[in-house]
Amino acid sequence: MNMTFRWYGKDNDTVTLENIKQIPGVKGIVWALHDVPAGEVWTKEAIKAEVDYIESYGFHTEVVESVNVHESIKLGNAERDRYIENYKESIRNLAEVGVKVICYNFMPIFDWTRTEMFHPLEDGSTALFFEKSKVENLDPQELVRTVSEASDLTLPGWEPEKLDRLSELFEAYKEIDETQLWANLAYFLKAILPTAEEAGIKMAIHPDDPPYSIFGLPRIITGEESYEKLIEISDSPSNAFTMCTGSMGASLSNNMVEVARKYAKRAPFAHIRNVKVYGNGDFTETSHYTQDGSIDIKGVVKELHEQEYDGYVRPDHGRHIWGEVCRPGYGLYDRALGIMYLLGLWDAYETKRTEDAK
Repeated sequence: MNMTFRWYGKDNDTVTLENIKQIPGVKGIVWALHDVPAGEVWTKEAIKAEVDYIESYGFHTEVVESVNVHESIKLGNAERDRYIENYKESIRNLAEVGVKVICYNFMPIFDWTRTEMFHPLEDGSTALFFEKSKVENLDPQELVRTVSEASDLTLPGWEPEKLDRLSELFEAYKEIDETQLWANLAYFLKAILPTAEEAGIKMAIHPDDPPYSIFGLPRIITGEESYEKLIEISDSPSNAFTMCTGSMGASLSNNMVEVARKYAKRAPFAHIRNVKVYGNGDFTETSHYTQDGSIDIKGVVKELHEQEYDGYVRPDHGRHIWGEVCRPGYGLYDRALGIMYLLGLWDAYETKRTEDAK
């Protein structure tokens, strides 16, 4: 298990590399060029500058999250081939500095969606919260305002250049159902996977968050059936998954221990986090501790250990604790606690294996 930590850059994060260096066991930084608009090429010069800075602190830079997919590709419109060529060039440029995994998603318009950024929890902390009935009756523009007002820092998947075109995009997606979105994903993958194979990069698609339709938009990466469809599109070794326990696990129909058992070998990257899912469909982020949420984190880590998983792992959304002021879900303290819990589980399973072998 190769422990990593997501970081948004020295001018776009309250957490510093100096901070992350003090978390035991962290080997790599999951990074991106967050100032490059979706669809534009990541230049060699910009990539090298970011990589050199991160590596100066002793971290590897083998995982990128995310090279965002332009909406024209998801819509399958006339401009998609130009943006696909740009994407392929970015893949080649990233390979030159040793990137091994690119995490991406194929969610229309919105990336992850929450209705509250700082929902109070019983322990006095706050966390990201999703109120299902509110989303079902909410104007998308109101949701944008909620997210935009939550932080002065950029939030991934909520880039201004996309949100400024919200009405236009919703109109365009009226013509796109799940079948067409799958077809557009297949077109994209068949175009980029040969380039990814040549570059030695795995394209690890992230589940939709939440894993079901919102605002009438199609969502397609939602559970085991989605993974099987992806494999049917292409069995290329570069056609891979990002296993996110919190995103896929927000639907209780997904057993994340079973997902880990079946698909860990196709998932070079894993986000391990917990959520508490309520009977009405609401859910909130919790600590990573198994007992605090609805996801069997202990079981997921046990399954990964039994498979001798050597992929990249990172803690995901954390609570806001101890008065920390940070990007919603991405503070230092709770994610650091999450790392220590995950590593503690791994060490315990390793010790048990050694004792059982005596």
